[in-house]
Amino acid sequence: MTALSRPLHVEGLQSLADRYDLIFCDVWGVLHNGVKAYEAASDALTRFRDKGGRVVLVSNAPRPGSAVGAQLDGFGVPRTAYDAVVTSGDLTRLAIEERIDRIVHHIGPPRDMPIYNGLDVRFGSVEEADYVVCSGFDNDEEETVEDYRPQLEAMRRRNLTMVCANPDLIVERGHMILPCAGTIALAYEEMGGEVFYAGKPHRPVYERALAVGSGLAGRAIAKERVLAVGDAIRTDIAGAVAFGIDSLMIARGIHAKELGLHEGDLVSDHVQDWVDRQPVRPTSFTEVLSW
Repeated sequence: MTALSRPLHVEGLQSLADRYDLIFCDVWGVLHNGVKAYEAASDALTRFRDKGGRVVLVSNAPRPGSAVGAQLDGFGVPRTAYDAVVTSGDLTRLAIEERIDRIVHHIGPPRDMPIYNGLDVRFGSVEEADYVVCSGFDNDEEETVEDYRPQLEAMRRRNLTMVCANPDLIVERGHMILPCAGTIALAYEEMGGEVFYAGKPHRPVYERALAVGSGLAGRAIAKERVLAVGDAIRTDIAGAVAFGIDSLMIARGIHAKELGLHEGDLVSDHVQDWVDRQPVRPTSFTEVLSW
């Protein structure tokens, strides 16, 4: 399917499952909302795996995949729902390893520091650093990009490269929409700064996920047998289109408010119209991930 083909509205994953051997599934907004797990989503992925499919969770979490797995345990997402986890945090670690002899300045909360676990990293101020890793806001419930403007200006004066560990602009946490590291990275890019984006929608994370999925299957999996599942047009859907794989968009996710979807509403024609107006389009869409 091309990026401009008309998306198909489906009731659940079951109608699509036989077409695919591998699913790249987003985490936040699809498997959970930052507060609780979506049981129907885990059930759908478990059923897909029971039929012989493989599931690689592909997340823009700025932490290693192992840390995300532990977090999912806490939310109640069963291990039966997925085979492996690939995160932007994993790609960020690779970028750090490539620069291991350089001084890094970190922007982000303490919870993201596992990115550096086991690495002999030297930290420094903006004036001391050779590059910057941005994993998010120190306080995403209160801060805005403007709080970081002086720091970004200092980075720009020194022409520091930023490694963005989470390219998402916003994320859903319960009923709140909060800013992510991608917002800071975008502001820096608009100032003329150089940014390396470690996760979706950029190609490296998909290449890694495909390699992992193929390894699990014991054979090379063709792109036409891969389905990306996600709720964000800018990352999940755009990334799938650019990588050349099909996608299933979850309507009741990050765009639910924009779509005018309220609790109890069903996906209707206006969702189809909204999707049709986007610069990139999913192969199909559904209300929530279910079987």
